[in-house]
Amino acid sequence: MRPDTPATHTADAERLERAAEQYPEDREQLLLQAAAHRELSGDRERATALYDGLLAGGPQRPHLIKALKAANLWEYGHAAEARAIIDGIRGAEPREAAPWEIVAETLESHDELTLAQECFTRGAELLIDEENVPYEAVSLLVGRHRVRRLQGEGHDDWDVLADRLHRSPVSLDELHDPKRLWALGSSDPADLRAEISRLRAELGTYRAALSRPFPVAVLHWPAAEFTELLAAYPALGEEYTDHAIHLAAVEQALRELVATGTTNVGTVAGSLPSYEAFAASESASPDDPALLPQYATVLAARGRALPWPPERNAACWCGSGEQYRECHGAA
Repeated sequence: MRPDTPATHTADAERLERAAEQYPEDREQLLLQAAAHRELSGDRERATALYDGLLAGGPQRPHLIKALKAANLWEYGHAAEARAIIDGIRGAEPREAAPWEIVAETLESHDELTLAQECFTRGAELLIDEENVPYEAVSLLVGRHRVRRLQGEGHDDWDVLADRLHRSPVSLDELHDPKRLWALGSSDPADLRAEISRLRAELGTYRAALSRPFPVAVLHWPAAEFTELLAAYPALGEEYTDHAIHLAAVEQALRELVATGTTNVGTVAGSLPSYEAFAASESASPDDPALLPQYATVLAARGRALPWPPERNAACWCGSGEQYRECHGAA
């Protein structure tokens, strides 16, 4: 795994900005990811410039971009401008989860808990009906549950629904318990301050993951592409020994990501021509296994990711044609 440093995020941003020039049809997704890396590198002004450039070009998802811009602005001292953007998003009432989630998370991180709960709630009201809870709306219910616990409010019907949809063996009440700091069993203020610092760092990482405009993607190769890949680049045989084993490893990786709290998980299918073109754009050799996760990231940034797990009765992500629950979801 590469080190998570400002320099690596700057390099990733530059790579994505170059890719946006090469693939204009995917420019919006690529520059959104580039802006996220600019934020993580500390170059928030450059991130704002990327958001402004996207908004000026008539984007496909303007509310998402505005929400990300507001979150970024607030982090480097432009709270009034961020609030104005957030008010505009609330007035527009977008019918997608991501803007509501990012806006609510931003308000929550700055202790605006009442407004945060209102945003989580309104987003859920617009997206959830009596018979259907879209996959992307689950995180709104979870975020709403967290804020209500911080406010000391009891469960309502939607908190019960959030509990039911939550898959981790650790309950939401435990995850969101504001008194869990005392579980240290220590009355030493230094211990408590250390725990608070750790939790803040953990929460910052969690919010950064939630703010990603596309899934954390795991790469898989369809059977024909898998065969062609290994025929062209035998050195990758150390990474990929057998197609069935490869698919099982992808499913396992997806489950582990979700079990550790990662949200917005997806799969991307590789193809040999696409992979070779990506390697050439990076001036790298396709037989380098270190290139594979970068390739997955670019595919996801270009909107090629499918959300995981598939919806009930949907086909399996592996391309077998069988229902997921009868295929890789059966384990």
